[in-house]
Amino acid sequence: MIFPFTDEELFPAVSRVLESVRGALQNDGGDIELLRVRGKEVFVRLKGACVGCNASSSTLKWIVEKAIKTHIHPEMIVIDETQ
Repeated sequence: MIFPFTDEELFPAVSRVLESVRGALQNDGGDIELLRVRGKEVFVRLKGACVGCNASSSTLKWIVEKAIKTHIHPEMIVIDETQ
């Protein structure tokens, strides 16, 4: 099945969802940056206290990815490109 949205359509929608969860990350001293959207894949970079945090993968899966799947499309996945 072809994904029903273009990358250009998804980028602002994903950005809005990230804004809605950003406060939870910032409360713990972290942040998130949207790098790009390619099909079902959302590429992000964690910042601040999230970098190197043992809970960062859980945060991405259960807060960020869950919000994107709920508000945009259930097949979307988040890929962490934090260096």
